[in-house]
Amino acid sequence: MNKLLTLVLSLTFSLTAFSEEKKKMEPAKTAANPKVMLETSEGNILIEIFQDKAPETAKNFLKYVDDGFYTDTVFHRVIEGFMIQGGGFGKDMKQKATRAPIINESTNGLKNDRGTLAMARTSDPKSATAQFFINVVDNSFLNKAQSADGHGYAVFGKVVDAKGLEVADKIRKTKTADGDVPVKQVVILKAKRM
Repeated sequence: MNKLLTLVLSLTFSLTAFSEEKKKMEPAKTAANPKVMLETSEGNILIEIFQDKAPETAKNFLKYVDDGFYTDTVFHRVIEGFMIQGGGFGKDMKQKATRAPIINESTNGLKNDRGTLAMARTSDPKSATAQFFINVVDNSFLNKAQSADGHGYAVFGKVVDAKGLEVADKIRKTKTADGDVPVKQVVILKAKRM
């Protein structure tokens, strides 16, 4: 009886050790990338934020979302065959105060393809704060490898639904005035996590 009990305990211990070793060898499961809904005056745009590929940029963007920063901001620069840019100016067309600039994560392998979101910046590659743009066509010249300045623009998200792309296309066809500013304001009513 003691031998049988010893055998059962030994087998149980071996199976437990094997199971623990197997768990160590399996890749860690990561949480799904967060999604953000941009509610605009032209309709809703659902976005996946690639925190797995652009962690610092994602963290920065999501902090602005959680703080309600994008509420009642506008798409202030719209270029039909290029992109739609927003997230920095209120409806009064005054630029909003932001946090400090972030690093440029344009080396993350993500491309400035149609439907992707990237950080807007000045000629300084490390100047991105809150403004972002949605590529409405493939803009390979904005990728690090093809960029004129050797830095490129960091992609950190993508529109994930057809309706959202339709809304982006509607915005890109908005009539604009000097400085590519829409004649009729296109407002980001709210940005919220889903």
